[in-house]
Amino acid sequence: MRKTIAALVLLVICAGGFYYYQDVIYKPKPAQIRELDIAIQRENEKLIAAQIIASELQHVTRMIEGNLAQSARDSLAEDASLPFMDQLTDVLRDHDIDLKRIEPGRRRNFANYIRNPYDMEIITSYSSLVDFLNDMEKSNRLVTVDEFDLSSSVKQFQAYAKEGRIDKRPMEITLSTLTLIKQR
Repeated sequence: MRKTIAALVLLVICAGGFYYYQDVIYKPKPAQIRELDIAIQRENEKLIAAQIIASELQHVTRMIEGNLAQSARDSLAEDASLPFMDQLTDVLRDHDIDLKRIEPGRRRNFANYIRNPYDMEIITSYSSLVDFLNDMEKSNRLVTVDEFDLSSSVKQFQAYAKEGRIDKRPMEITLSTLTLIKQR
């Protein structure tokens, strides 16, 4: 009987020790690990956000350097920039946009930048217009769309339908290039 009582006492001591270990020592460790995993995940998200911002800042830096003129008389700030007009017509051609007219507008000087407008008359579909504007946004020049006018009368629609260009519409767009002036 002594052996049975000793075995029972030993079993109770082992069970109590196991319960103490599970409840007091082991239990907080997985909770701490989960908390640390959450903290690591937050820090990784911050790191990824910082990497994205850093890459965007490099893109912005290249954009500014590419549009920064030493003075208002710099070749980058001239009224009708032929390199820009060549780039513009190439993008129009890539998107199958019919260019009817393009003419440079009057240059406007501001304190920190120069705005050179270009008035265009084109015939295109809506999807081609969106693709064109996306490509202009991604170009190496700072370009703004000042205004655009979509005109469509019944007679124009019928004329285009007879030609088989039912999805094309005449549009007038005013784009402006912005040239930053280096401050002294």
